[in-house]
Amino acid sequence: MTRPLSLRLRVALAAAATAVLAVVLLGVVTLALVDRQLHRSLDGGLRDRAAEVARLAATTPQLITAAGVLEGRVGTSAAFVQVVDRRGRIVARSAALGGRVLPGSPALGRALRQRRAGYGEVRLGDEPLRLYAAPLGTIGGGPAAGGAVAVAGSTSGIADTLGPLRRVVVLAALATALLAAVLAVLLTRRALHPLTRLTAGAEAIARTGDPGRRLPGGGEDEVGRLAATLNAMLAALEGARERERRFVGDASHELRTPLTALRGNAAYVARHGADPDALADIEADAERLTELLDDLLALAREDAGASPAADETALVDLGELAHAVAAEHPAVRVEAPGGAVAVRGDRAALERALRNLVENAERHGPAGGRIVVAVAAADGGRARLAVSDEGAGLSTEQAEQAFARFWRGPHAPPGGTGLGLAIVRATAERHGGRATVEGATFAIELPRAEPSQIPQGPAVEHVVSPDVKGTR
Repeated sequence: MTRPLSLRLRVALAAAATAVLAVVLLGVVTLALVDRQLHRSLDGGLRDRAAEVARLAATTPQLITAAGVLEGRVGTSAAFVQVVDRRGRIVARSAALGGRVLPGSPALGRALRQRRAGYGEVRLGDEPLRLYAAPLGTIGGGPAAGGAVAVAGSTSGIADTLGPLRRVVVLAALATALLAAVLAVLLTRRALHPLTRLTAGAEAIARTGDPGRRLPGGGEDEVGRLAATLNAMLAALEGARERERRFVGDASHELRTPLTALRGNAAYVARHGADPDALADIEADAERLTELLDDLLALAREDAGASPAADETALVDLGELAHAVAAEHPAVRVEAPGGAVAVRGDRAALERALRNLVENAERHGPAGGRIVVAVAAADGGRARLAVSDEGAGLSTEQAEQAFARFWRGPHAPPGGTGLGLAIVRATAERHGGRATVEGATFAIELPRAEPSQIPQGPAVEHVVSPDVKGTR
């Protein structure tokens, strides 16, 4: 299998080919123009010389046969002049012909028979000639009256001029191709140097498997933007790996406690037989383990899920959602004074997030205290779903850690997995929103659906609490 050409070599070959093509095209056009101009000049000289002979035959016909009268030059070569009578017999010739005569040509025949001037190509031995033939008038009489004159000039001078020019074009094309290839290699090497460094850095990262390393780059050009994009991707991968490592460590620690208790109780039952207390402990440990695994799976799904697209998600009425969750918790009151507020998203995930907030309020709020779920439209085209209880609330330092995985406050009651609020944050971020906490109020802010997208149906009855404390 042949090895593909490198980008540098392909660019050099393309530059060389382009340069050769440009020079060749320029040379062909130049040669054509020069050839055309030289032939025009030769044709003009032949015509002018024939006109002089015609004037001489009309004014002083006796001089046609005089020695030296027909001599002259056309361009850089001698003019070959031959005068014939109306029967085609030679009347006079220029001395340049010597003992030779111009061969017959269609142009001379047309001049005699059709009385039309014209050009033609003939050869005098090995020498190519350009010939012009013109009819002669009958005015003035003389031996050439009613005949024709043929004037020819050598085209060897044109070939001698174009030959060196062709060689110059070929040499210029070769020199230009070589220069273009060298310059292309040098410029490509310089232009691709950042890309080469970027490739080497990527190969080092692939070899070591360390996403903490960064690719070299910089600047505002395409390579710089590519390096910045790849570094951002590496940073995201590094963060994902760190979160995965931390999650595995935390999960291992949290799973070890119920598993250890479960094994201990199972060993006790194996040694001493079934005991109601031991069986109750086994059931509690199994229930806690199941709850923890459910939360771990829910969090994993939220982390792995893509942001829902507007055309792939359902329209969720947050007021109706709040009432559905409040129906399961008698102490919860719903406030939605601003009318229908809807978002687009995964209803099941949003319902689970709200239920987690309500259960968190039940666990940390005072026994018998009120819990309020408030639904409202917030500034910036966002919808706000807030859950408040009558507890003391979190301090600023605690609020910064509230949504961390497996975090529990210093006075947290027993029970729970420590993942409920982490699931809330992951769900909010997956839907393009955020989760916040202020005192005893935990809230989710999500992009609000346009009012025109909310279906107009029967109004939902919202229970409004007249006296609700928003913070602890």
